[in-house]
Amino acid sequence: MKAINCKGKLLCLDVPVVMGIINVTPDSFYEGHIALQADGILSLAEGMIKDGAAILDIGGMSTKPGSRPVSMQEEIDRLLPVIISINKTFPDAIISVDTYRSQVAKAAVEAGAAIVNDISGGKMDKEMIHTVAVLKVPYICMHMKGTPENMQQNPVYENVVTEVLDFLIERTETCKAAGITDVILDPGFGFGKTIEHNFQLLKNLLVFSITGMPVLAGLSRKSSIYKTLGCGPAEALNGTTVLNTIALMNGANILRVHDVKQAREAVLLFEAYKKAP
Repeated sequence: MKAINCKGKLLCLDVPVVMGIINVTPDSFYEGHIALQADGILSLAEGMIKDGAAILDIGGMSTKPGSRPVSMQEEIDRLLPVIISINKTFPDAIISVDTYRSQVAKAAVEAGAAIVNDISGGKMDKEMIHTVAVLKVPYICMHMKGTPENMQQNPVYENVVTEVLDFLIERTETCKAAGITDVILDPGFGFGKTIEHNFQLLKNLLVFSITGMPVLAGLSRKSSIYKTLGCGPAEALNGTTVLNTIALMNGANILRVHDVKQAREAVLLFEAYKKAP
């Protein structure tokens, strides 16, 4: 069985699961899911749980292309009340904290988060890997070329698939050596990649399963979808579902999305398809 231990809650990944995105930041690239008021956040969380989200991913700082970091204290001040509130209202929910700062991760886990989701794979804070090991929670290790401020300024690879795979293998070894038990790999769609790079990664996503680690696909409403279709993030739901389905067929274990209901339906249909004789 492929599973991760989230502070005593065992989450099986033999059937792919859905991670719902909750941004508590005023500058997310997709305005449809910005929630800054307590009642709005709880309503969004409740809807995602009812729609079948296995994980709620809470982020307190935008990492869209060109974004600049907020102070650590501001990030903590945004995150902690939300994590505490969701944890209290929905005690069975598994909460992930989306941060690349080890001190923020520590505060969030102490407040009720059970997974750390780091876009930098431990590269932006050298204490992150050790901190997660001490916290004894699963770690989502993502590949990013550059930083959110500059990552989309002409990213270049000789072979994007092998370079991302090599990075994630090296990071996995570092995580395991530090004592992290559960590592989830994220190739980082849209983080220092062109549209062509993103489609190459999606087409070869199954390669990342050779590591034996669960694989997360974060494609939801990103520019590779809406720019290819000639629309904006608000019109990219159908395109997201299409690429999520391809990701499932190529081995994704977790879909990180804004729209939980549609992603969960894709999983259910994919599972029915697999069982057909």
